[in-house]
Amino acid sequence: MPTRNFLIRAGYSFVVLGSVAVSAMIVFLLQSKIHIFNQINVQAPTEEVIQFPVSVDKYAKTITENPTVDTFFSGSIANKSNSSDNWWNQVAAVFSTNGWYQNLASPVSRIIVIWPGERKEEVTKNIGDILGWNKDERLEFQSLIDTTFPIMLEGKYFPDQYVTHKKATPDDINLLIQESFQKEILSRYTPEVERSIPLEEALIIASLLEREASDFNNMREVSGVIWNRLFIDMPLQLDATLQYVRGSNNYEPKWWPIVKPRDKFINSPFNTYQNKGLPPAPIASPSAEAILAALNPIVTDCIFYFHTSDRGYHCSENYEEHVRKLRSIYGQGS
Repeated sequence: MPTRNFLIRAGYSFVVLGSVAVSAMIVFLLQSKIHIFNQINVQAPTEEVIQFPVSVDKYAKTITENPTVDTFFSGSIANKSNSSDNWWNQVAAVFSTNGWYQNLASPVSRIIVIWPGERKEEVTKNIGDILGWNKDERLEFQSLIDTTFPIMLEGKYFPDQYVTHKKATPDDINLLIQESFQKEILSRYTPEVERSIPLEEALIIASLLEREASDFNNMREVSGVIWNRLFIDMPLQLDATLQYVRGSNNYEPKWWPIVKPRDKFINSPFNTYQNKGLPPAPIASPSAEAILAALNPIVTDCIFYFHTSDRGYHCSENYEEHVRKLRSIYGQGS
């Protein structure tokens, strides 16, 4: 009998604790949506638009440390709702594809999250699935984005969190994205910045950083290596561009497949192992952080780098040093 009573009490306690945990999770998720709604719907005070700082002189092939970069990042970008540092954004990104989450708090509104580093097909699928678009509507959406200024077929699906009606049309979402892109990027990309680094080049480099680097500081480190390679007319040799090429094939099961040695011989203008200079277009949609890092690399003598599984970053000034570091960590390198 004591054992039976103990099991009953234990079972009751388990049910109560489980109910409390589920309730707490629902409250947390509900709060995440309310936070996003409030953050987007509240009219922010008018801010002075400050142009992007630029540390690169592409014509003189030099990089000069700019002390205003960190201040610009912390003051103008890091705390924005579209920053990857905003963890409410991350919560929404994880759950936004679930209908039950979308119906919390508001059954007629939908939260759309575009993650930095997504290619346009990813963005279109995620938005189309949430809003229930058919194939024609998805193609219309891509056409609307691709044919707005600047005319590019990738890199303009600006990463942000958007709140819209569940029956929003492709044109509705296009206008939301264009408004955010104008506010966060184009307004800061003044003619002076354009004369230093053309916007298209900045978007291309920033898209590479989104796929190759981990955080803002690492983006600036990798940006330094990319610019160093461009300065000496060395192929960029970035695996992310090979992933982009392979992910463009309908038969690939993933948008960003694991690179294999034979991929370095793929015939494509995006193959940065076979072609020098920048790829012809961005490979993904970059955030404001990545664009800032593209314009303001950390000064370095490195021209080679690699990352470890623990997000460690290792760079080298020459190939021999690069191979030694690879061998010291992995026991092999080439």
